[in-house]
Amino acid sequence: MRFPHLSRPQSGLMDAVTSAWRRDEQICVQSLLPQARLSSSELDKAQELARRLVTDVRTRRRKASGVDALMHEFSLSSEEGIALMCHAEALLRIPDQATADRLIRDKVARGDWASHLGKSQSLFVNAAAWGLLVTGKLVSTHGETGLSTALTRLIAKGGEPLIRKGVDLAMRMLGRQFVTGETIDEALANGREREARGYRFSYDMLGEAAMTEADARRYLDDYTRAIHAIGQASAGRGVIEGPGISVKLSAIHPRYSRAQRDRVLAELLPRLKSLMLLARQYDIGLNIDAEEADRMELSLDLVEALAFDPDLGGWDGLGIVVQA
Repeated sequence: MRFPHLSRPQSGLMDAVTSAWRRDEQICVQSLLPQARLSSSELDKAQELARRLVTDVRTRRRKASGVDALMHEFSLSSEEGIALMCHAEALLRIPDQATADRLIRDKVARGDWASHLGKSQSLFVNAAAWGLLVTGKLVSTHGETGLSTALTRLIAKGGEPLIRKGVDLAMRMLGRQFVTGETIDEALANGREREARGYRFSYDMLGEAAMTEADARRYLDDYTRAIHAIGQASAGRGVIEGPGISVKLSAIHPRYSRAQRDRVLAELLPRLKSLMLLARQYDIGLNIDAEEADRMELSLDLVEALAFDPDLGGWDGLGIVVQA
């Protein structure tokens, strides 16, 4: 594959991005405020839509139970909510018992679970709060003088396996809110009911990061298989109405860094283009996933190259994941 437009000097748009790198926040905000201003009619429409969406979500949340209510109580604005989110993803990846125990001791013992007791009408949430309170105290008593040595030893003998099992089960339930399946076929099957209710999905893979060229080739094959599966499931619904895929660039190249820009453009760009051409055949969207901030310019270099590629002209499926 050839990319003749890569030989051009950096565009004015990319110059603007580069000049904004680590810009003082006050200067940045002041320069962006004029662009963010809405007319009175636009503002009224936006506020009305936002009010309707928030009211609907809050009404549904009050009626929620199980994991939904648990997430509502332990929000991401709390230390405990962050610990739960860490557990939800991390415990799904931990195969051995000893590491899981260490993770539980590190995260659960520090949480202020007591502040959540009695805050929710859901029995599930309050039971979980009590359980996490007990778990936090029990785990933190290892090596501390909160309880007598005999009591601590007695509870720990039968308690720690139960703690591990209980937290593991709770976090796997929570993880299913974000992990729709272990395979793309399972994820697509689990997403059908929500798709029927109007949801739209961009599927990605958890934990992908290529350390070697062999890793990158394996992930490239995984993405290729996933695009075929998603494309067949989409059945011609198009980029907007059908499901799509999110691709992490660091998964398909082992040296995805600014210092390796020339190599990335020579090696990663053709791989990414091949995935996009395949996505275009099925008319599904392909979103480039978010990376660390110091890789943003490199990601935009690739996006710019693909946006101007004539082979992808007329296709609206190129997307960028914005994360903040």
